[in-house]
Amino acid sequence: MSEHVKWQHTDISRTMREGLIKQQGCVLWFTGLSGSGKSTIASELERALHNMGKLTYMLDGDNIRHGINTDLGFSKHDRDENIRRISEIAALFEDCGIITIVSFISPYIEMRCRAREKASNFIEIFVDTDLEVCISRDTKGLYEKAHKGEINDFTGIDDPYERPISPEITIKTPDIEIADAVKMIIEFMKKRTLLN
Repeated sequence: MSEHVKWQHTDISRTMREGLIKQQGCVLWFTGLSGSGKSTIASELERALHNMGKLTYMLDGDNIRHGINTDLGFSKHDRDENIRRISEIAALFEDCGIITIVSFISPYIEMRCRAREKASNFIEIFVDTDLEVCISRDTKGLYEKAHKGEINDFTGIDDPYERPISPEITIKTPDIEIADAVKMIIEFMKKRTLLN
């Protein structure tokens, strides 16, 4: 960063923004293998929070790669940059008082730790699904392409997924119904006084 770039302070604080919409901002970070059920659970959670009158925004890995991250591939460097950018965006949304739902494979512990450092209310949600189950689902046909060599550096096949060490929430699928997973997250948020 250039020495000439200075932080511009503004008159409107996070507390004032949160007061306006009567909620606390937070980042709910879903991580897990492709096909684990991250986006499915995250979408249902967003619907439930919306029905509770909460302002939310969901940042989905595939959707973000259609826009701000369209220039990134799947090398280790590009994956790190993918998570760095979304961490910054999620932190800005949180600062606005928005309940920010992030659904990214985010395979590396180091980058998830950096994302945590950016947010003040960060909840890591590990959607723990066995690779064999994810492969059997293969909703996007990506595992098949990876096995054929049509996709390189695919998480779980020829690129590692580093399991979270101590996530706030672990959801083991397919052992739990989507509605029960959503309820578990909402109850955790209430305990953290992020929901009233």
